[in-house]
Amino acid sequence: MKTKFSGIFTLFLALVVQISFAQTKTISGTVTDDNGAPLPGVNIVVKGTTTGTQTDFDGLYSIEASTGDVLTFSYIGFGDEEVTIGSSTTVDVQLKAGESLEEVVVTALGIKRDKKALGYATQQVDGSEVSDVPTQNFVNSLSGKVAGLKITNTGTLGGSSNVVIRGNSSLTG
Repeated sequence: MKTKFSGIFTLFLALVVQISFAQTKTISGTVTDDNGAPLPGVNIVVKGTTTGTQTDFDGLYSIEASTGDVLTFSYIGFGDEEVTIGSSTTVDVQLKAGESLEEVVVTALGIKRDKKALGYATQQVDGSEVSDVPTQNFVNSLSGKVAGLKITNTGTLGGSSNVVIRGNSSLTG
């Protein structure tokens, strides 16, 4: 009798474990903007975990999540959107435009500050300045536009470039 009970109890525990693992499902869908255009590169994270993904070029995504989990959708220039997973495996999201971005200055170690709060000079290179000069690659077009930037190219078409910012020359005076 005891062995029969142990066998039934073991099967019951195996069934409970299988049911608990089967709750995870693949959620997929499309992320669009206010006009219905797909948004590539939207970050999708299961809230409270490190599980996440990004949308592809067509705004499509796929992520593993359980029923009741909350998906957080975030994209630069748009407001964050949170969606709770229900019984459906398809979740389409339309992100609403948020605050427009202003100028951001990134300093050493990734610390962000206002340009006015810095105690040193900064320089800005607009995209139009870079695109006006026809060069072999983008990096070579920065030559002569930023103080302390030394660009050395290999001279071959499509070759690599070496970029040094305030390197050897400022150390030696």
